[in-house]
Amino acid sequence: MKIVKRSGRQFREVMAMLGNRMEAGPSNVEGVVSKIIRDVRKNGDKALLAYTKKFDKALFTTRTMKVSRREFDNAEKIADATVVRALEKSAVRITRFHRKQKEASWFAPEKGATLGQLIRPLESAGIYIPGGGASYPSSVLMNALPARIAGVKRIVMVTPAPGGALNPHTLVAAKIAGVTDIYKVGGAQAVAALAYGTKTIKPVDKITGPGNVYVAEAKRQVFGRVGIDMVAGPSEILVIADGSANPKFIAADLLSQAEHDEYAYPLLVTTSSAIAAKVEKELETQTRALKRSALIRKCLKRNCFVIVVKSLNE
Repeated sequence: MKIVKRSGRQFREVMAMLGNRMEAGPSNVEGVVSKIIRDVRKNGDKALLAYTKKFDKALFTTRTMKVSRREFDNAEKIADATVVRALEKSAVRITRFHRKQKEASWFAPEKGATLGQLIRPLESAGIYIPGGGASYPSSVLMNALPARIAGVKRIVMVTPAPGGALNPHTLVAAKIAGVTDIYKVGGAQAVAALAYGTKTIKPVDKITGPGNVYVAEAKRQVFGRVGIDMVAGPSEILVIADGSANPKFIAADLLSQAEHDEYAYPLLVTTSSAIAAKVEKELETQTRALKRSALIRKCLKRNCFVIVVKSLNE
């Protein structure tokens, strides 16, 4: 974490870096992803399984890369009951929200013509769910439930399984959300499989869901072949605080994004030098208690900035 004041050369350097943050990250991502996509298009399941072995250290066959009924049953047995109840409650709320968003067809007769809009669901959707560096069962609900509410018949989920294992709560969330099929593959190779299909994974009409820089680039490259939700940039958060703010809450908010990956941008703008110092101490305290502390520290060292200003207007 770096504390900088509003004026001076260091502040200008920070602002220039933030302005170019979309270009930050590993070099040659576009070339690496393009090669992976070509390989999956040409070699299908063979390439998909090879990349899964290379990146996730998981050995699957075309049969075992699909989540089985037994895996679902085992996940339900070992899942934390409190987490399951939270997922069920979230599913109810998410469903309620998206039902209000659902569009309907309409038609209006005019002289010699009929005007209107025909709304029909896609036949299939693919959802990408992170599972390598971290697992986010909530992402399953937020991507699968809107598709189900819209009337999509086939909802295919892909998610990496490091070492061959999946987070049980991710599987429980998929069952709650009505996911049709789940495959234990991730990265750009999984996006390519959803877009172009393999012998095992049929292609889909649209791909949604968050992922790292390689997943984002893969979605960008397959757009046109399939629809996508968006090309997401690095995770980021900006907290604006005066001297009355709680340093513990600020630190927790910053860490909520820092845990995503080392290229995230947790930022704080404050009018108080004292708050800046307290947040710095609190970040260290809270980071020590987190499982992903090594990755978080990389992010905080690389991209966490606290900018001290004279007033909130500034």
